[in-house]
Amino acid sequence: MKTVVLFALCALVPAAVFAQGQPPGGGAPLEQPGVSPAEIQRMFDAYALLQAQDQLKISDEHYPQFLSRFKALQDARRKALQERTRIIQDLRRLASDAQPDETQIKDRLKALQELEARSGVEVRKAYDGIDQVLDVGQQAKFRVFEEMMERRKLELVTRARQANRLKGRL
Repeated sequence: MKTVVLFALCALVPAAVFAQGQPPGGGAPLEQPGVSPAEIQRMFDAYALLQAQDQLKISDEHYPQFLSRFKALQDARRKALQERTRIIQDLRRLASDAQPDETQIKDRLKALQELEARSGVEVRKAYDGIDQVLDVGQQAKFRVFEEMMERRKLELVTRARQANRLKGRL
């Protein structure tokens, strides 16, 4: 069963990234893409969870605990990234004004610093939770695994963008 799900995710994630925002004929991106970035992220997260159990050799007994804690880590990161993106957009808008409001800019910079401190604590707590269900070797493998998955995600996105560029030239 895992193999079927894994195969489906491996096929769907690149296809979804490739198809996102492309109308028939390879013209400009559509306003309403068939697959949202959030859906692609959920597919990749599911793929990562399956890979984690396999690569870290997590027992069936510990997997439910690992699953909930891994999702908490993903959620903490996603929430921080979304909030950071909003603050950066605010800063971009404020800085591009003809007469930037320094008070508002300082407020947003302070909010960014507070977010970075708060999200760092939340991510650290999530890692601590994961580490409670993994032995030391698994903890090390998990850190390496995360880096590998991040690289894999970037490769998929890069390939999808290249394919979109090629399709647009045809």
